[in-house]
Amino acid sequence: MRIACLGGGPAGLYFAISMKLRDPSHEIDVIERNRADDTFGWGVVLSDETLQNLAVNDAVSAKAIGENFAYWDDIALHMRGERLVSTGHGFCGIGRMKLLLLLQERARELGINLKFETEVDSAEDYRKDYDLVVASDGLNSKTRTLYQDTFKPDIDQRLCQFVWLGTHQKFADAFTFIFEETEHGWVWAHAYQFDDETATFIVECTQETFDAFGFGEMSQEDSIRTCEEIFKDHLGGHPLMTNAKHIRGSAWIRFPRVLCEKWSHENVVLLGDAAATAHFSIGSGTKLAFESAIALAEYLHTEADMAAAFKRYEEDRRLEVLRLQSAARNSLEWFEHVERYLHLDPVQFNYSMLTRSQRISHENLRLRDPKWLESAERWFMNQAGVSPNSPVRAPMFTPFKLREMELKNRIVVSPMAQYKAVDGSPTDWHMVHYAERAKGGAGLVFVEMTCVSAEGRITPGCPGLYAPEHETAWKRLTDFVHAETDAKICCQIGHSGRKGSTRIGWEGMDKPLHDGNWELVSASAIPWSDGNAVPREITLAEMDAIKAEFVAAAEMAERAGFDMIELHAAHGYLLSSFISPVSNARTDEYGGSLDNRMRWPLEVFNAMRAVWPDHKPMSVRISACDWVGEEGITPDDAVEIARRFRDAGVDLVDVSAGQTTPKARPVYGRMFQTPFSDRIRNEGGLPTMAVGNIYEADHANSILMAGRADLVAVGRPHLADPYWTLHEAAKIGDRNATDWPLPYLAGRDQMWRLADREAEMLKV
Repeated sequence: MRIACLGGGPAGLYFAISMKLRDPSHEIDVIERNRADDTFGWGVVLSDETLQNLAVNDAVSAKAIGENFAYWDDIALHMRGERLVSTGHGFCGIGRMKLLLLLQERARELGINLKFETEVDSAEDYRKDYDLVVASDGLNSKTRTLYQDTFKPDIDQRLCQFVWLGTHQKFADAFTFIFEETEHGWVWAHAYQFDDETATFIVECTQETFDAFGFGEMSQEDSIRTCEEIFKDHLGGHPLMTNAKHIRGSAWIRFPRVLCEKWSHENVVLLGDAAATAHFSIGSGTKLAFESAIALAEYLHTEADMAAAFKRYEEDRRLEVLRLQSAARNSLEWFEHVERYLHLDPVQFNYSMLTRSQRISHENLRLRDPKWLESAERWFMNQAGVSPNSPVRAPMFTPFKLREMELKNRIVVSPMAQYKAVDGSPTDWHMVHYAERAKGGAGLVFVEMTCVSAEGRITPGCPGLYAPEHETAWKRLTDFVHAETDAKICCQIGHSGRKGSTRIGWEGMDKPLHDGNWELVSASAIPWSDGNAVPREITLAEMDAIKAEFVAAAEMAERAGFDMIELHAAHGYLLSSFISPVSNARTDEYGGSLDNRMRWPLEVFNAMRAVWPDHKPMSVRISACDWVGEEGITPDDAVEIARRFRDAGVDLVDVSAGQTTPKARPVYGRMFQTPFSDRIRNEGGLPTMAVGNIYEADHANSILMAGRADLVAVGRPHLADPYWTLHEAAKIGDRNATDWPLPYLAGRDQMWRLADREAEMLKV
């Protein structure tokens, strides 16, 4: 096969090597516009996993590369005069120029023709003369542009500005992150050693800080001098250096995230940054290039023809690319919004930074550096006022206080509809269901949305607080919880609005009743869907009447013995229908601007807060995103909504998302709603509760320790296992639980023994 590799970077060179190893008869030309020793980066980072893959593919080049690596195990954070170090991370770095020279040498040994200082022509010309054209022509790929109608590239220019520099200052002992506050804002550096004399030093900042400094108008020399001044305390007198002198003016850029819908066109295939990019903050760009080169070479030799090879290559590599791009997106977004976290204590900030990509979790950190994690857990306990003599426990087992309500831990049983009420009254089902979960170890148990009137129910099976018998039934439950457990119990109070008068969940979610439907009211006369009844636009008089029903329900909740109440202003129900523009088309003072749309929900909250005891907390649940873009509630709006409730006296925001319109297109995944909680907590300045596909202790501890929420609500896992909290404690080795019910201690002891035995077997 006659092959042209357009671009002589790591992707093109390593693909050529991989092809020659599989069949020496291939005739391969690597065509590169620059000189053999030109390079426009400093160092690259590879993981132990990638090194193993290289060794399997080509032991010769892997050995040469490995002999020139700088290894480090630590990550160091410099912030506000402190240096925090964690270990066990296993990185290695090599100079980009050294890497290229080693690959060039190996390519020549194998008989690959290297053509330097040769301008790369159009791929259209090459593909006539070559059987295969590999477009490894980098981030600004001309080939990708030429065939963009086929490749359909999605190029997302990210928010921060950065410049890639080098220095002779030593950072040999750790991959180092440095955060410096300046008169124009925060500037930070990613620094790591890649040979005995030189380190990469990437300087990054927000666009606002970039503009305030005037970096865009500076010469390269002035820009570098400014960076030297910012980081002078960390450079030991060494200058910063650039190897991008060929660029006129500023060498600062914004990172382009690239992903193509298709990676091949007839006999042309994309490779490396031409096909997909991964942000430098997770150091996986070269890893992607190497591993994709191996896969492409392999499939070209094992599949029936080129089309089949391209198909297999794309199917195989796309999932890995998406996985890495997801981690890279999490990481780069953390840096883009890092000023959100700079108020955190350096310990918590460091934890947030280490776990930013979600590839490193709480228990993974325990494996990497148990000593550091234990010190961080002790710090977390100290913030909660736990005695320094207490045994160290994971963040989920740290107490939390809202007003005078003290929770034994941070785990909450989510409110989840049971559809078992009769005429609004909770039954023995509710007694058994909630009592079991209160015994199960969680610090706080929510009951499902409890409705303020018969017409405010979602379904005929939903409970309420609008009749004396409801109050009596709920009090039976709260008395049991308080007498037999140390959990607290919260009543979520709401009105269904346009989503009411529907069948119980397992008979048809959001579908109208077969008969006996009641009249619906909402912010506007907009039905939930084409299959639901059109609600009446609620009148001002009805708003006053329903507000009074919310107040009456709050008073009943107090008499029934609840420790806390929550106002349900999410998921498209009545109060949510006012907040979201997808359901509020009013033209009076309760429609239009966010201030107007928030007016009635705040009036309801204030009226309830006025009758709810001052020593008891009150939360609000909101949908932080409608998942319909700018026409609905956005995360920016959610911060403002939370601030308005905060100013009204809300103690906690229960951060959910969506369920406000059937047009929503949510992006699911583990902990998928936690970023909304994170943002509200750290920008809105009030406690939050995270919810949404959280199902392991590892998730909960990562969220809490990073300061992304103050409480963690666990829903479906608690339906499957009322004792989820106690069982997760056993799994992670916590042996300090004192809240097992006394009759169950024998079961606890057996569970602990079995868990310890399993942990020992995993070590073998």
